[in-house]
Amino acid sequence: MTVSTALNTIYTKALQGERLDGGEGLQLLKNAPLLDIGSVAQKVRLLKNPQQSVTFVVDTNLNYTNVCDAYCTFCAFYRTEKDTDKYTYSVDQMLTQIGKAVEQGVTTVLIQGGLNSALPMEYYEDLVRRTRKTFPGLTPHFFSAPEINKMAEVTEASVHEVLFRLKKAGQTTLPGGGAEVLSDRVKHQISRLSPKGKVNDWLEVHRQAHLLDYRTTATLMYGHLETDEDIIEHLEHVRSLQDEALAAGKEGFTAFIPWSYKRENTPLANKVKVESGPNKYLRMIALSRIYLDNIQHVQASWFSEGKKTGQIALHFGADDFGGTLFDENVMQEAGFYNRTTKEEVLRMIREAGFIPVQRTTEYEHISYYN
Repeated sequence: MTVSTALNTIYTKALQGERLDGGEGLQLLKNAPLLDIGSVAQKVRLLKNPQQSVTFVVDTNLNYTNVCDAYCTFCAFYRTEKDTDKYTYSVDQMLTQIGKAVEQGVTTVLIQGGLNSALPMEYYEDLVRRTRKTFPGLTPHFFSAPEINKMAEVTEASVHEVLFRLKKAGQTTLPGGGAEVLSDRVKHQISRLSPKGKVNDWLEVHRQAHLLDYRTTATLMYGHLETDEDIIEHLEHVRSLQDEALAAGKEGFTAFIPWSYKRENTPLANKVKVESGPNKYLRMIALSRIYLDNIQHVQASWFSEGKKTGQIALHFGADDFGGTLFDENVMQEAGFYNRTTKEEVLRMIREAGFIPVQRTTEYEHISYYN
C-alpha cells in the first residue's frame, strides 16, 4: 500500500467516526500533507461541533509565587530562595490582583505558581475559599497537577485528599498545565527533579479530579526533545484517561490545548536551537482533533503561536479561541510577549469567518456576538 493510499484510508476512517490507532496517528503526523490533514480535521470538528461559532473566555493568568524547587530546563519563570527577584504573595495580595481582573470583566482566573515547599495546604484552601466568597461570579481555575502533587507532598496526604479539600473550599475545575509531553523518557530529560517527573504523576491528578467531578483541561508542550512517537504516546494517554472518566460516568476533560516550547532564557535552549513554527502547530491542532475522538473541544492558542496562526487554526480543527489572558508572566519570562483585548478577540474570530461566543470555564455559553 502506498503512503497516499494509506492516508486516504485513515482519512475515511476518521470521517466515519472510527477510532485511529497509534500507527495511524503516527502516519498522519509524519506523512499527511498539511492542507489535507487540516481539511479532514475541520470536517471532523464540524461533525462534533456543527455550529459556525467559536468560543472564548474572558480570563487572566496570575502567579502567586515564582519560588520553585523543580528546576525544569524548559522554564524561564522559576526562582530559587536565594534569588533577589523571588516573590510569594499573600492571599490578601492575590485577592487584590483578582479584584482588578474582575473590574475588567474577567469571569475566570487561572492561577499557577512555582512548586514552593514553604506554603502549607491552608494557603491554597484559603485562596480558593476567599476567592469564591469575595467574587461569587468568578471561576477559580487554579493549580496545575505538579502543584497538586507538591501540596500532597508537603501535607503528607494523598492527591485525592488534597483535591477533596480544594473542592470543599469551592474549586470545581483544574487547568492542564504541567503535562509537557507525557513520555517518561522526555520527562526525565526536562523535569527530572520535579513532581512533573513521571507520566503517572500528571495522569493520577486528573484521574482523581475527574472522579471528584472536576472538569479539567489537557495540554501538550511540544517542540523540544520529543519525537513523533512521544507525541502519539501523549495523545494516547490523554484519550485513554478520558475513556476512563466517561466509563465512570464523569465528563472529564473539557478541551485539549497544544502549544510550542519557547526557548529564550531557558536552560533547555542549549539543546533546542530552533523553535517550532506555524506549520507544525497547525499539524498538531489537526492531529489532536482527529485523534482525540472523545474530547469535545480543541483550543487554538493565539497567545503562544501568534494571532494570525491562531485564526488559521480555527480552520484546522479548533473550535475555541482560548482566553483574553490580560496578565501572563511565564511565557513573558521566556521572551514571548503577546496581549489582546476582548474586542480584538471578537474581531479575530469574525475575521476568521466564525461567530464569537463567550463561554465559562466549563464551556457553558454566556453571550453570542453576531
